[in-house]
Amino acid sequence: MTVPNPDPSTGPRYDGQPAGQAKPEEGRVSGEGETPSPMAGLAAEYAAKAGLHRTHDGRVDVLRSAGGIQGIAESILPGLVFLVAYTISQDLTVSLVAALAAAAVFTVVRLVQRRPLTQALAGVVGVGISAWLANTTGKAEDFYLPGFFTNAAYIVAMAISILVKWPVAGLLFGFIRNEGLDWRKDPARLKAYRLGTWIIVAVLVLRLVVQVPLYLLGPEGLAALATTRLIMGAPLYILGIWVAWLITRPAPVSAGTEDGAAPTDAAARD
Repeated sequence: MTVPNPDPSTGPRYDGQPAGQAKPEEGRVSGEGETPSPMAGLAAEYAAKAGLHRTHDGRVDVLRSAGGIQGIAESILPGLVFLVAYTISQDLTVSLVAALAAAAVFTVVRLVQRRPLTQALAGVVGVGISAWLANTTGKAEDFYLPGFFTNAAYIVAMAISILVKWPVAGLLFGFIRNEGLDWRKDPARLKAYRLGTWIIVAVLVLRLVVQVPLYLLGPEGLAALATTRLIMGAPLYILGIWVAWLITRPAPVSAGTEDGAAPTDAAARD
């Protein structure tokens, strides 16, 4: 799962307020004199570094969090160019050069746009490692091998976060929902965020379950492997994040249950 580069211009802020500042959001009611959690800034910083963004009404901006249209293209196009070039030419060297060139183009585009280069450069490095490996072994399917190890590393990291009760979904979505880290004090919220993290893990596991057997088929499975990498890349990631977001929704606060206050509009909408 490629983590997009966060846009510093949006940073950990929301409607002109520092991220984590108490604001009625998704089932939380801000009482008079309520003090923001001192740990909220930590969650905001983590979410910002992970490239997670939120919309003006406090929902997760899934498309932007996946890097936007350009970010998705940066993650998809090099692999697609490699597949097309290899299918046409059957020349591994030509195909690898074409994939590297496609990744390099995005770096030039970001330079022209004067946007942060981190994501594009990470893409070039990733494609470079894949190209080096495939060129070293002489096997076209090895172009996709490093992605398996990256995917497995994310699975292990997220599983550990669940076991130690710091689920990644909570760290990310807690920022979006202005919960900071207060959700860890609520067993129900902790359970929900652990489930949300398991959903993301399931997406990553599904990738390996489908793609590793295709890789083991060798050249015969190359076309299918490349195709599933495209389909199960950004599109599946976006779907997994969205489902995890829905699963972890806090229950709306009923009118009169907290200081006589009515539920917020954001809670009612979500």
